[in-house]
Amino acid sequence: MGSDVFAEGLNPLERFGLEVREVRTGRKLTQKQLGKAVKYSDGYVSKVEAGLLMPSERFARGCDLVFATNGLFLRLLRRVEEGDHPSWFVPYLQLEWKAVRILDFSALSIMGMLQTEEYARAIFRAGQPREVPEVINGQVAARIRRRGVLEQERPPAIWVILHEACLRTVVGGSGVMARQLEHLIRMAESPNVDIQVMPFSAGAAGVHTLAFTLLVFNDESTALYVDDVPQGGRLYRSEPNVGIALENYERLRAHALSPDDSVALIKSAHKEYRS
Repeated sequence: MGSDVFAEGLNPLERFGLEVREVRTGRKLTQKQLGKAVKYSDGYVSKVEAGLLMPSERFARGCDLVFATNGLFLRLLRRVEEGDHPSWFVPYLQLEWKAVRILDFSALSIMGMLQTEEYARAIFRAGQPREVPEVINGQVAARIRRRGVLEQERPPAIWVILHEACLRTVVGGSGVMARQLEHLIRMAESPNVDIQVMPFSAGAAGVHTLAFTLLVFNDESTALYVDDVPQGGRLYRSEPNVGIALENYERLRAHALSPDDSVALIKSAHKEYRS
């Protein structure tokens, strides 16, 4: 592969796409032919090659099989996953792509996968006020790339419980919040995304636990990620920890507003930010 000369200045995702395109054209395959071979659409291949979509592990393994590259694209994918993310978060990201269901409780800020670029930038800048713009830009880009999980041909079912504090805490200003809530409303219309809001009126039921995410896999095994920043999040696979979290999630869901009432509350808050 001779693209290193041309890859200077590209981020890891763009470099991955460039390598796919170079090897594909070298093998004289069209995007449609590669897509068929790895069981993805040609549109998916096009977005990956353009550096616009985070490729799945299945796609990377498929490329290695079709191109006979002996794990090269899987290794490149690992570099993409590690770029601009703290080391303690990388194991979670690798599992996130494999999940068939994602259950999230967001206590203070909106789940990363559902954040807009402006909202994410405000979060990172507030947490790292002395950091140079290039680092912040990389972190924002890495967070936005996580949307690729939702753009897979078979995306996971996502159920998010947002504490009302996520809607009322003004991150980045009223304009940023208005666009963030508009994005949430659009996401709630997706058939594989459910959003519930835990209202302030739920009282202690909504504040007894930290933010956490449960990843459920095809074999029904489950992983738990607990967000206890700034020290860094923790990933658990043991049954006692996962079982307690699943029970907590069911209780949170029971105390939250229904999905329809939740969207109505989000729309109401959205109007307030726009006024």
